[in-house]
Amino acid sequence: MPVLVHDGLDIHYERHGSAVDSPPLLLSHGFSASARMWDLNVAALARDREVLVWDMRGHALSGAPADPGAYGVEQSISDMLALLEVLGAERAVLVGMSLGGYLSLAFHARHPQRVAGLVLVDTGPGFRRPEPREQWNSFAERMAASLERDGLAALPAGPEVGEHSHAHGLAHAARRVMGQRDAHVIDSLESIAVPTLVIVGSEDRNFLGAADYMAAKIPGARKVVLAGAGHAANIDAADAFNALVGEFLEAL
Repeated sequence: MPVLVHDGLDIHYERHGSAVDSPPLLLSHGFSASARMWDLNVAALARDREVLVWDMRGHALSGAPADPGAYGVEQSISDMLALLEVLGAERAVLVGMSLGGYLSLAFHARHPQRVAGLVLVDTGPGFRRPEPREQWNSFAERMAASLERDGLAALPAGPEVGEHSHAHGLAHAARRVMGQRDAHVIDSLESIAVPTLVIVGSEDRNFLGAADYMAAKIPGARKVVLAGAGHAANIDAADAFNALVGEFLEAL
């Protein structure tokens, strides 16, 4: 089981495919999911390039520090940067679902020179106005409190939800990674200059508007709605997703 020891923490990852001239893919899962959520996609995406999947801090096979201060967007970006070093890649295409998509945007805002393209799946760019941001943070706090009270039984149902060992790690991730403090990610959208594909499931009502917004604000972005798919569009419509992303990668 490959493990990256970074910042004193074990980060579980898996590499698929072979290193070629094309930029590799870094696939980042959503909150409460794991690297396993990409199982229906990896083989197709790794046919002509290297693909790395990983478990975020507090999730699945990665370490889950007890210290809340070990979690945050900046720490997650640092983990992603270290994973690019594992690949030996100057640039990568970032593919992120839900929280993983938000972190991919945050990574681009911090390190745009390391990003060759973006695939944003059932995700959003955060909030510019304080009121909706606080509503979102209240949701994240309720999720964290439920995990602390009820343990892993508090996890929502969904095909992407992973197998976890530590409810406290997920609670810290909900508060400090999923919770948002400012508008720097949403404010960065118009500065994105790499090819961007926005994918959303037609039944993912909570993120249809966010997909529209990102497609309108990111220069040249393409948006595709996958019919019949929910929040985990890469699982619910795996064949269509794989074909769509494969077509996007061919054009890079």
